[in-house]
Formats: sequence, structure tokens, C-alpha cells
Amino acid sequence: MAPNVPKRLRGPNGDVIPFRVAAKDSEDLAVVAAFLQDAILPAPEMTYDPKTKRFVAILTRFRWERLEDGPKSEDGARLYERVHTALRFDDVTSVRSVKIDRKDPKLMLNLLSIGWEAGETGDTVDLVFADGATIRLDVARLSCHVEDLGEPWVTPFRPDHDTAPDADGTSQV
Repeated sequence: MAPNVPKRLRGPNGDVIPFRVAAKDSEDLAVVAAFLQDAILPAPEMTYDPKTKRFVAILTRFRWERLEDGPKSEDGARLYERVHTALRFDDVTSVRSVKIDRKDPKLMLNLLSIGWEAGETGDTVDLVFADGATIRLDVARLSCHVEDLGEPWVTPFRPDHDTAPDADGTSQV
């Protein structure tokens, strides 16, 4: 079933307008991080090419921008959407990861946030995933590009964060 996409999110031919943005500073990256929160990244769907200094990942992005006016099922139940999205960082000098087994073909990473920190000798970008998994990109400069790929699909599932306090009184978000 094709999603019921409002006209304002469709182009002149009726095609769904893909999310497409570039981030060159911390404010831009905050927008990217908000749109990519809760994206799912299969571990095998990322690559780093040291020759071109490019890191690329293909995620399935939850379409937060459709939360209020998203499609509904025939019985009126709220439905949500996901879409394949390309995430690219240029001018990457190195990539490191913590708690990620890239050889595990079934490993799915849930993106929580993207952080950027300027340094004297270079900058770092941290892709922070659930369960403490992190990808750190050392970059010569911040150059990030995000673009939706193809048509979105309907899902009945909305990401949910357990914010109940743990035994020690802290919350995991």
C-alpha cells in the first residue's frame, strides 16, 4: 500500500520529495542528527574509502517529519514511515569504532545522536548508537551529506525510548 503523502511533500510529478541536506557546521549537523535519530544501520551497510576519504552508510530513517500528518490504516490507526537514506561524510582521515562487529551480518545499529567536536589538529564526528556502540570519524573539516533514496514505506512501529529510571535512579535515553 502506497503511503498517503500530503501534496506539500510531493513534487510537481506527484513524487515524494526526498529529504536532502548538507551539513557544514554544528547547527547544520544538529538538523541532520534530528532527522536521523532512530535510524537503523545494518553493520554491513557502511564503508570507508581512505583513497577518497569518504565514509558512507545506508540507513533506514524513521520519518519524524511525518509524525503529525502521516498515513493511517483503513481502520484509522496511525501508521508511520521509514525510508532508505544515504549518509556521507567527506574529508575523513580515519574511522574507529567501539562495540561494533562489522563482520556480524545480522548486527543492526540504532542511531541515537551525532556529535561534532572541533579540535586544534582536526575535528571528530561521533555517530552514537544504542548499547554504547560508537563510530568516530576524524575529519579535516565537517562535510556531511544526507539524501533519501527511493520511496518511503509504511510501518506500524514508532521508535520508543525507555526513560524509566534504572535501579540507580538514572535514565537511559
